[in-house]
Amino acid sequence: MIELTARQLQIVELVKAHAPITGEQIAELLGLSRPTLRSDLALLVMLGLVDAKPKVGYTPGSAMTPGAQFSRQLNGLKVKDVQAIPIVIREQASVNDAVVMLFLENVGNLIVVDEQGRLSGIISRKDLLKFTLGNPNAAVMPVSMVMTREPNVIHAAPEESVVEAARKMIKHQVDSLPVVVPYKDSNGKEQPRWEVTGRITKTIMTKVLLDLAMERL
Repeated sequence: MIELTARQLQIVELVKAHAPITGEQIAELLGLSRPTLRSDLALLVMLGLVDAKPKVGYTPGSAMTPGAQFSRQLNGLKVKDVQAIPIVIREQASVNDAVVMLFLENVGNLIVVDEQGRLSGIISRKDLLKFTLGNPNAAVMPVSMVMTREPNVIHAAPEESVVEAARKMIKHQVDSLPVVVPYKDSNGKEQPRWEVTGRITKTIMTKVLLDLAMERL
């Protein structure tokens, strides 16, 4: 994605405020010569941020429409920008502990980690219900016997786009994803395991969409 300069951003704002506006008028408002702005205007036209109309001047481009702006904002959001604190439980904890934590934290699932905080699996309300029904000894068993084990856990990376994380949730029909980074040992060397750093949920996704929509009111 091309990052605009301060002057290019000024030009876009001037076009939005005064359209249609000629190149000479833009140059005059900025206190610059028309040739100085030629390359800036050419880039903005190429990106669709402004349109050049012969004998009329410059107007906001198709990329400046409300729908395009909304899409650009949404696609620019990273998982790390919106992720929540992970709700984790140790793999040695009991099923009873997991049930209590689910209700205390009011979440749909728990991220299961080992002693080093590395991702071991994930356990949901549905998993617990299936396991405990008709099983009088279920409460004292470790969650490691019930969880969906890594590498079968669908997860997201901090630098991943929110849109991509949403696609994963829909495709795999899950309500949340653990956010992970490669686990590094004491020497800083990456290991073939994941360290849990956060979580992203459907509720977070809904809030993101609502916040963006409210900005446009």
